[in-house]
Amino acid sequence: MKNFVVKTIANAGALAVAVWLLDKITLTGDSTGKKIGTLIVVALLFGLVNFLVKPVVKVLTFPLFILTLGLITLVVNALMLLLTSWLADKVDLSFHVEGFWTAVLGGLIISVVSWALNVVMPDGD
Repeated sequence: MKNFVVKTIANAGALAVAVWLLDKITLTGDSTGKKIGTLIVVALLFGLVNFLVKPVVKVLTFPLFILTLGLITLVVNALMLLLTSWLADKVDLSFHVEGFWTAVLGGLIISVVSWALNVVMPDGD
């Protein structure tokens, strides 16, 4: 359970960095507390998408992983971020990613920051 919380906080931090760096990834809210709450819910949604959908997409695109030497991972991460943005819109969260190339760059930022935060944060197994 502690590991789940650490990963969710790392994802929320990574999403916050992407929102901060990229103009076309937006997070709106009345107050800082509301923005933090939205980031945590979006991080949970992002984790759920990565847990349920990403493995299926990876299996279906396995030949492309081999052909592109893994570079298709950038596209898969972008699609997961776009799916998270779409789902956030459906559940009325104020998180939006505008465009595929923004999602590619955002997915790259989120991957790097999330990895760095998971290295720094304690592992709670």
